Amino acid sequence: MNVLVACEFSGIVRDAFRQQGHNAWSCDLLPCEGDPQWHIQDNVLDHLLFAGCGERWDLMIAHPPCQHLAASGAQYWPQKLGDGRQKSAIDFFMALAGADVPHVAIENPVGKISSVWRRPDQIIQPWQFGDAVTKKTCLWLCGLPALEPTNIVRPVAAHCTSSKYGGPRKDGTRRKNPLRVLHGDAHNRSRSFPGIAEAMAEQWGRPERRDAQEYERRMAREVGA
Repeated sequence: MNVLVACEFSGIVRDAFRQQGHNAWSCDLLPCEGDPQWHIQDNVLDHLLFAGCGERWDLMIAHPPCQHLAASGAQYWPQKLGDGRQKSAIDFFMALAGADVPHVAIENPVGKISSVWRRPDQIIQPWQFGDAVTKKTCLWLCGLPALEPTNIVRPVAAHCTSSKYGGPRKDGTRRKNPLRVLHGDAHNRSRSFPGIAEAMAEQWGRPERRDAQEYERRMAREVGA
């Protein structure tokens, strides 16, 4: 299967698929941290049609930049909307969503996309896949089933942007996050978690399993409609 992992410089998701025997490529403006042999350093919008072998992509997993879309920075949205940064980010996201690829998953945190397009099909956490960290991640899916948790563990750390505090109390103060907080710049925070990458490769990389799960999901939706 030909797999494109869009906006990935780490190679984590790409390598998980390659280990399953797929023709998987990563693509990003940044150079690859891993093996550059299977990395396209370029604008991914110029590579949405054909894989490295000249055939069309069967599956795309995309991680578009979220710094202008994430709800964690909602206080800056008016400024980013005014200067065009947010619109550019939305346009890029929607270009990926409209790619002519039969199976698509787009990952982003909770944020603007839910209101300008639609709500995500699934929200996952790293601790559902063996990485003991909290980081709410939205998945918009096309032709793919929801990921099934593989190894639920107790979270010991919170992966966040800058705040060391949890949600607001009624008096306006913020409650302390009981978990150890993992900080880092946007570059470090954008790396995929290995457990989620392995689950994607295992569950979406097997057509017979993926298509059966998607069929069951579609039937359940129709029955519930």
